[in-house]
Amino acid sequence: MSTFIRKRGMHMKKGLFLTMLLLVIILPVQALAAELPSDGQYMIEVVLSGGSGRAKVESPTKLTVTNGAATAAVIWSSPYYEYMLVDGITYYPVNTEGNSAFEIPVLLDEDMVVSAQTVAMSEPHEIDYTLRFDSATMKPLSDNRAVPISLRTAVLVAAALIVAAVGLLIAALKRRSKKRKTAEEK
Repeated sequence: MSTFIRKRGMHMKKGLFLTMLLLVIILPVQALAAELPSDGQYMIEVVLSGGSGRAKVESPTKLTVTNGAATAAVIWSSPYYEYMLVDGITYYPVNTEGNSAFEIPVLLDEDMVVSAQTVAMSEPHEIDYTLRFDSATMKPLSDNRAVPISLRTAVLVAAALIVAAVGLLIAALKRRSKKRKTAEEK
């Protein structure tokens, strides 16, 4: 019975070790996924939700990264938007003709709650929307640089490497245990 308890305790220690190892490896990978690409201009898919469902924004849209901050050109399907509110800051259109266009700061791969005032109805209305910019769809804007690896691809590759490393570690531990048992039986 004591041999069983000892072996079970050893397996629990291995499991705890592997869990801790995975956490140590995964946490830096998650931090990498939150980083912006290098300074430059990109095209990125944006999804709009909320409001009445009739409003739309152009997608893909232009994303500019400068000094670790991202701004996007949000172009509505209507010329009647007078301003947008993002994190309590008011942004006004950057154009005077055509559909309303705004340059606003954005977060990638997160739901951003924004408000926009429209005068398309009989009186001005401020409407709440959610924007989501998908980093997996980001492509450099008309320059000849190599296409950067998407963050999701980087995370998937890192996860595959982690799984492979853990598999190799488990196989090595099993071989070692098998060798030990064979040596004890002799």
